[in-house]
Amino acid sequence: MTGINDSPSLTNSDVGISVDSAVDIAKESADIILLEKDLNVLLDGVTEGRRTFANLMKYIKLATSFNFGEVISVIIASVLLPFLPETPIQLLLEGLLYDIGQMTLPFDHVDKESLEKPKKLSIKSLKNFMLFMGPLSSAFDLIVFAMLWFVFKVRDVATFQTIWFSYSITSNLVGMHIIRTAKVPFFQSNAHKAVYISSISLIIAGIAIPFTFLRKFGWACAYCFKIYCFDFLCYNSLLYCGNFRKTCLY
Repeated sequence: MTGINDSPSLTNSDVGISVDSAVDIAKESADIILLEKDLNVLLDGVTEGRRTFANLMKYIKLATSFNFGEVISVIIASVLLPFLPETPIQLLLEGLLYDIGQMTLPFDHVDKESLEKPKKLSIKSLKNFMLFMGPLSSAFDLIVFAMLWFVFKVRDVATFQTIWFSYSITSNLVGMHIIRTAKVPFFQSNAHKAVYISSISLIIAGIAIPFTFLRKFGWACAYCFKIYCFDFLCYNSLLYCGNFRKTCLY
C-alpha cells in the first residue's frame, strides 16, 4: 500500500506493509516498510521468527525439565543416602556447564516440519513436558544411584559424588540433543556445529575436571561410562517408543 487512502487500512491491519517509495503518511502508518521490491523478505522474516521461537522453546523445555528432575533426584538421594549425592559447588558448576551448552541453541537447526505452521506459547504443554521429562530423568538418576551403591559397591563419598557429577553433565548434554528434535537425533536430525562442539567440549570437561583435584579417583570414569551406556539406551528407547511423546511433548 502506497497512497494516502491506504493509511486507515494500514492502521487497522494486524501488520501493515508498505514500500519505501510510498507517501509519508502511508509509511508512518505501516509496521513494515519494504526497501526492495521483493516479497521474499517477508517469507524470510516469518521463517526466522518461527526458527527463533522453536529454539527458544527448546531452551525453556530443557531448563524446566532438567532442573525439575535434578531437584527430585537430589531430594530423594539426600533422604536415602547417608551423605549428599553431590556437593553444593558441584551442583553450581553443573548448572554453569549446562547453561554454557544451551547458549548455542539460538544457532541450532530447526526441523522443516516445525516451520510449516505457526506455533503458540502453551503453558499447559510446557507443564506436561516438565512433569513427564523431569521425573523420567530423575528415575534414571535413581537407577545410577542404585547401581553405584548395590552393584559397584561404591561407599566412598568423594568417589560417589565424582561419578554422579560426570554422569549428570554427560547425560543432560546428550539429552539436549534428544529433546531438541521430534525426530531421531544424530540420524534423522542433526544439530548445528556450534551445538555439537559445545556439547562435546563440555562433556570432555565434565569428565576431565575430577582429575584436577581427585586424581586417585580417576578409575571412577570407567564406572560412569558403563552406567551411562546402559542408561542412555533405556532412556532413549523409552522416550521414542512412548505414545506420550507424540501427544504432549511437542
